[in-house]
Parts: sequence; C-alpha cells; structure tokens
Amino acid sequence: MKSKVVLVFDLDDTLYKEIDFLKSAFKDIASYLSNINKIPSNIILSEMNQYHESGLNVFDSILQKYKISLVSTKDLIHMYRNHKPQICLSRDRMELLIKLKKNVFKVGLITDGRSVQQRNKIDALGLSSYFDDIIISEEFGSEKPNINNFKFFVDKYGTSMRYVYVGDNTKKDFIGPNHLEWCTICLMDDGENIHKQSFDLDITNKPNYVINDLNEIETILN
Repeated sequence: MKSKVVLVFDLDDTLYKEIDFLKSAFKDIASYLSNINKIPSNIILSEMNQYHESGLNVFDSILQKYKISLVSTKDLIHMYRNHKPQICLSRDRMELLIKLKKNVFKVGLITDGRSVQQRNKIDALGLSSYFDDIIISEEFGSEKPNINNFKFFVDKYGTSMRYVYVGDNTKKDFIGPNHLEWCTICLMDDGENIHKQSFDLDITNKPNYVINDLNEIETILN
C-alpha cells in the first residue's frame, strides 16, 4: 500500500551530475568550432576544460584565443543551453527511483532553469514519464527559493499529505519547503557539484537530514 507521501526532487546535482551536462555541451561546441578553424576538437575541448577549471569565461576565452569572429559568445551560450545532452542516469539510481515511486503517493520535480535546457536533460535521463508533476522555473514563472514553487504541490494534493523534498543547493533549495514544514533532505556534494555547499546557515534554511547516498531516503521515509 502506498504511503501518503509526496516526494519531490531537485534535478541538477541531485539526480545526476550537472558537470556531465557541461562536459556534453563543451564537446559539441568544441566540435563545432573545430569545423570553423580546423583545429582538432580534442585540443579545443581540453582548452575549454582548462578555462573552466581556472574560473575564466570559457566562451570569451576560446573565441579570443583562435580569433574567431564569425561566432559570438552569445551563439555559444545558445548552443550550450539548447544542445541535446549526452547524459544518462545510473542503473542504481533508476532502480531506486522506480522503487520509491511504487511506495509513495506522488513523485514531483522542481528545477530552476530554462524550459528547453531542463526538458532536454529530463528526456536524456529517461525521466519524462517518471514524475507526476514537473515544475521548471521558466515555465512556472518563479524560481527557488520562491515558496510558490513548492506550494503548488500542497495546493494540488492537500494538507493531509506528508511532503518530502530532496535537493543539494544549500543556498536556495530548503528555504521554501522548510517554511511549509516539509521534511527536507540534502544530498552531500561528493566533490563534483557545480554549486558548492555551505551549512553555515540560519536554522530555517538548513535541511532536516543530510545524506551521502540517495538510498538513505528509504530509511528516512520509514
């Protein structure tokens, strides 16, 4: 029998590693630039990765290095946001999500970003049919930590449900659901997250639980 739980996930750096999306985009862009300047794409890709690791503006830097004037930084940003990513969900993670979905009332997703970019990620990860509700900030009209992105679920499913939110971004993920008295769970950064975590937060912004593996959600739900 399903529990009266509405389980809501963040996407980037929670269900998959956002750095994988970045690497996928960089690979496509390197190939595109290689066709223009005839420099091998693996060399361009290596330089782009170095710029990223150094904290430089990757697209400005690569265009300046090769004096490419036919393409703008704006063009490369558009490619980055709209490319079809080569990313995938691990078998273990998919099996866990399927198991969780069988045991809770509804499963939702709240993610910030542009519609096309986030939809492309969801499709590539094979998650399109997994969620009962998907909230993407550009489509919804507000982004985390706006309480409305979370209140959507309470308005739809009622106050008798138990609401659980799983995310990773300590700056914005837990403010809204904590305000609504949801159970909040933070997946610890394994060193590869795009947005680094800090737990030096006001108590109202801290997650209720901190986990190292998504499998720990089952224990918390029980």
